[in-house]
Amino acid sequence: MQVLKTIEELQEIRKNINGTVGFVPTMGALHNGHISLIKKAREANDIVVVSIFVNPTQFLPTEDLAAYPRKDEADKRICQMCKVDYVFMPEISTMYSNEEVLVKAPNKSYILEGKTRPGHFDGVLRVVLKLFNLVQPTNAYFGKKDAQQLSLIMQMVKDLFLPINIVPCEIIREDDGLALSSRNIYLDSIQRVDALLISKALYMAGSLISKGERDVNIVKAKIYEVMQTLNIEYVAIVDREFNEIKTIEPKNTIILVVARFGNTRLLDNIWL
Repeated sequence: MQVLKTIEELQEIRKNINGTVGFVPTMGALHNGHISLIKKAREANDIVVVSIFVNPTQFLPTEDLAAYPRKDEADKRICQMCKVDYVFMPEISTMYSNEEVLVKAPNKSYILEGKTRPGHFDGVLRVVLKLFNLVQPTNAYFGKKDAQQLSLIMQMVKDLFLPINIVPCEIIREDDGLALSSRNIYLDSIQRVDALLISKALYMAGSLISKGERDVNIVKAKIYEVMQTLNIEYVAIVDREFNEIKTIEPKNTIILVVARFGNTRLLDNIWL
């Protein structure tokens, strides 16, 4: 495994790769969710590239960029264990300068996650496009947990005619159902138990729908009932294009939940 720090190093190596390239972009603090993406990339590609970069442009001024967990040495060991070929770990000054050509996320970036974090997805698409241009992957792997982000990246690839196959990957959970997230480390013991109500509510909703319920309002009400003791930011039921729907559409519906635990914000979803 080789760790790359500069654009020039990455570009020089990329010129000499002839096979398929699987790419997993991350912000580090790798956990089993990231490992599942890397393993999928390893199984399906000749070369695997992982980027580790805490992207400042997707943080709002009120969000603490400096507090985001960083575990560079542990992350490199995980990549080595997963037989990654190249790890790209650039500095902020390497990725950003005084730029005038920017990426504008589409209108659906201002709902749900984007409603309380305006401009967040502009920053996400900005860095992902830069990384795509550098790595030129055959396949790029993203988790379904960040469902709105995944949808926007797929739209960017389509709209800009990028020759990249986006591979959506299932959410990886703890044994008790909690969706894996780098932010889970911020939960205290009581919050950790309370957070299980999120997956409990989603499983309940899935069970309700499997028994024939199609009324969105009824499903939402049941979710709120299960999570009533939590600080819920939103519960949304949308189609795969992130349009609000009134009736559950099997194979075309996503149920999304976000709740806050102190300063920690957790999101989860199920794809029907």
